[in-house]
Amino acid sequence: MKFNLDTPSTAHVVRAYGPGVLRIGDRSFDSSVIVSATALIERWRPRRMEDLAPEDLAPVLELRPDVLLIGSGPRQKFPDRGILAALYESRVGFEIMDTGAACRTYNVLVAEGRSVAAALIIEAV
Repeated sequence: MKFNLDTPSTAHVVRAYGPGVLRIGDRSFDSSVIVSATALIERWRPRRMEDLAPEDLAPVLELRPDVLLIGSGPRQKFPDRGILAALYESRVGFEIMDTGAACRTYNVLVAEGRSVAAALIIEAV
């Protein structure tokens, strides 16, 4: 699915998302990433929601977003209670949704100038 959205040219914007691939700006990724308007962290470790560990949240929480979107892969899946507890303790607002929905929501919030980060799980095909 392709996305088109007017945003400042310096902001990282998700241009397309499909099974096993994500396009941010002019670059394609086939592994999980963390993205904000000003930061892009490649090769984020989790490949499935079941792989997500509390320490995987450290890089995205260091960005100090007001809102954190977690894209769980092609379908919405919730992490175990230990991950949810770590998120609540971080005092960052968060939403968990499928990766396509997280990409769309991220783009809208970036366009609004919101402080948002997205941790996007890209499952191998």
